[in-house]
Amino acid sequence: MPPLASVLRRLAVAASLAAVLPALAVPDAPNSKDHPLLTRYPHSYIAEYEHNYNAMEFAVGTQGGNPVRKAVEGDATVIRYFHEDAAKQPSPLQVIRNYQNAIKSIGGEVVYERLPREGDGGETTLKVATGGKEVWVRVEPEIFSAPAQSYRLQIVEVAALKQVVSANKLLDELNRNGFVALYINFDTGKSDLKADGQATVREIVAALRSAPALKLAIEGHTDNVGQPAANKALSERRARSVMAAVVAGGIDAKRLTASGFGQERPIADNRSEEGRAKNRRVELVKR
Repeated sequence: MPPLASVLRRLAVAASLAAVLPALAVPDAPNSKDHPLLTRYPHSYIAEYEHNYNAMEFAVGTQGGNPVRKAVEGDATVIRYFHEDAAKQPSPLQVIRNYQNAIKSIGGEVVYERLPREGDGGETTLKVATGGKEVWVRVEPEIFSAPAQSYRLQIVEVAALKQVVSANKLLDELNRNGFVALYINFDTGKSDLKADGQATVREIVAALRSAPALKLAIEGHTDNVGQPAANKALSERRARSVMAAVVAGGIDAKRLTASGFGQERPIADNRSEEGRAKNRRVELVKR
């Protein structure tokens, strides 16, 4: 057994080291990991983690002062992070802005935000198309009485609704049914054509060139999320965007009309995300 003086010297050295060495980082929850799309806020750790196929709700607007939420189904991840040091932790608004900027940097958008206020950490909904998937993100800073706060990420990845369309198929459906529904992907609240939409327009142009007598009405439709008047205006802008692109492809504008019907003519149940996705469409109607 070592002399008492030797034991005391060792304890003194250990105490000195403990005073100068930084505290070890709090370990993450077992079998947890950051989502590959979004890293954690510095100096935080994973307290809770869940990954499965699920449906989650995301705020996409407001109605009567309350958030309007949309259910999104897909590969879902929920992560709750706690900040390690109360003295260095960010404010709820810093957390929200950090993730908003991260999504914007990879071509995504801010769909909704509720700014923090007393007793409420706020919330933001983000969306980005990447890797052939549409990714929805809900960021919620949490406010507790404890010094160290937390925030939660809900992330759902859903395969984008794709439609393989050709000029021949367009003509076949128009001749058989008198109309064809196209699922052209637009960003939320926007009418700018994306790359896949431009590809669809090229097929519309090819179909019209091969059938010189064909005239089309281009009709925009939405789901029932949001205000009816705003949805109708958005659907008309989208129809006009498609028409402008077709005309730019060399088709006489006199062969085309564009109009929007918003949420007035659903073809599926708006109570499910699958139904709402079917209702968000552009129809070509033979005139």
